[in-house]
Amino acid sequence: MTPITEVEGRRLALSNLEKVIHPATGTTKGEILHYYATTAGAILPHLHDRPLSFLRYPDGPDGQLFFTKNPPPGTPDWVRTVAVPRSEDKNARQVVVEVLASLIWAANLVVEFHTPQWQAARPAVADRMVFDLDPGPPATIVECCSVALWLRERLAADGLHAYAKTSGSKGLHVLVPVEPTPSEKVSAYAKSIAIEGEAALPGLILHRMKRSLRPGKVFVDHSQNAAAKTTAAPYTLRARTEPTVSTPVTWEEIEAHQNLVFRIGDIAPRLDRHGDLLEPLIDLTGAGRLPAGPLP
Repeated sequence: MTPITEVEGRRLALSNLEKVIHPATGTTKGEILHYYATTAGAILPHLHDRPLSFLRYPDGPDGQLFFTKNPPPGTPDWVRTVAVPRSEDKNARQVVVEVLASLIWAANLVVEFHTPQWQAARPAVADRMVFDLDPGPPATIVECCSVALWLRERLAADGLHAYAKTSGSKGLHVLVPVEPTPSEKVSAYAKSIAIEGEAALPGLILHRMKRSLRPGKVFVDHSQNAAAKTTAAPYTLRARTEPTVSTPVTWEEIEAHQNLVFRIGDIAPRLDRHGDLLEPLIDLTGAGRLPAGPLP
């Protein structure tokens, strides 16, 4: 029998709680729901007013994975959805998760949470910029740390404050709070920085996605700043063999060039120790303005 629980006055049917989702650690669906319930105070502000895309992995990372932007079948009418601009569908809507009840409802589907760099109130007007650092073997997250440090210094030269988190997979995300700016302009600026990075560190940084160029280098993916693209949200679990989490990190940890991997059991102690290291992305403390005039 599927257990029914009440969250914030909403009745939720939580299914298959004993099912193992992350096989390397034996992590069950029930443990995943507990993780989201206990870290809701950290993750929900990062999801606020952002249309969500879900990467679903209900049978674990070795089962079928499917990416969806549309509200899943059976979405309760109390879960907020918003209209989104989509050239191929003028009536498109996506889910927005802003309260604990909708977070647990979505987590019960077994998903990664992915968000755009803009909020529903201002479509295609970004308030954050992201660089997704993806290492090509034999490069690892250790090489990503070196690239992140170069990006921090280069962005600071333009008056921009950078923050970082693990991707929860192989690499790092460098994020920058920006004054609301059209996504097209943010994308162009981010691309120019990636190109500059490749020129400065040609043996380490790559701005092109071409697979044959990737071995031993770090691909600085600037494309996720496009209005139609999304990035794994802070604190989301990833569809990996182990229950790894996209986790905010300190610059001291990056400077130590650590092999940064965090799992669900690591997050509560880190929040107790550091608080939310990405809070400036929420309140836009120190949000920067992109350089005016021609791009560098």
